[in-house]
Amino acid sequence: MGKVTDQIRYLAEAGFTGAQSVETGHDPFLPLVLAAEHSQDIDLITAIAVAFARNPMNIAAIGNDLNGYSEGRFILGLGSQVRAHIEKRFSMPWSKPASRMREMILALRAIWANWYDGEPLNFRGEFYSHTLMTPVFTPTVTQHGPPRVFIAAVGPLMTQVAGDLCDGMLVHPLTSAKYLKEHTLPIIEKGLAHRGLDRSGFELSYPVFIVSGQTEEEFDLCDKSIRERIAFYSSTPAYRRVLETHGWERLQPELNAMSKRDEWAEMGSLIDDDMLNTFAVVGEPDTIIPKIKERYAGLVDRIT
Repeated sequence: MGKVTDQIRYLAEAGFTGAQSVETGHDPFLPLVLAAEHSQDIDLITAIAVAFARNPMNIAAIGNDLNGYSEGRFILGLGSQVRAHIEKRFSMPWSKPASRMREMILALRAIWANWYDGEPLNFRGEFYSHTLMTPVFTPTVTQHGPPRVFIAAVGPLMTQVAGDLCDGMLVHPLTSAKYLKEHTLPIIEKGLAHRGLDRSGFELSYPVFIVSGQTEEEFDLCDKSIRERIAFYSSTPAYRRVLETHGWERLQPELNAMSKRDEWAEMGSLIDDDMLNTFAVVGEPDTIIPKIKERYAGLVDRIT
């Protein structure tokens, strides 16, 4: 937290258009209060806040507060996490993640419609029910409206929720250009068409793996780190479909077994150069930006 003000000033001065807060060892929302106070134009994004660790009402409240305080610059980025974390770390229920996320977004919209437009609050769903709102609990600072809502998605069902209901999607790092073209974008475009929107009305934000360095030692350390990260994600059954796109699905159970034996450091050795170059942009520092543009121009809207 003590570094947030310096970091946001650096990002703004360097010309970045957005700053992200990640829910790992810290709350994802609190740093963005400081970031909003010490910046003027830069978007402020949770990437991600764990949706199922919370309920729609408290997410709606913090979303309203941050979007108001930042004067419309907040992007509410939500993700489902995985079952083990929701049940064992957060002690919250898990079931039908795509259906639950869809209902959460609909509940958020219903709550905000009550606050901003005076619509009666009468949301009743399978997972969430919100039917009570009195004036004392209704926000009064609402002139900036609701935040933009992005969700993280990999599979077709969650991607469909993004296309059907959201303002954007947070692409998972273990995503290739081929997977985006063949699987993600067709689903998104179908959802947008049903809403009467075109692709320009939706933002894809993609966190690109980069392997580079000013020295050979820096390059090698970065290379090792990214191979290990790719191996970590590839061990997860939920991301097997991405590997299947490239014929690497047999690697997933092997990596998963290694992870259960705590062989984290060894897992990276299974990521060969072909796989590395598919999921990461690799090269000398002055080649990285041109390579990113060549690979992702026209596919994604924001690189993080």
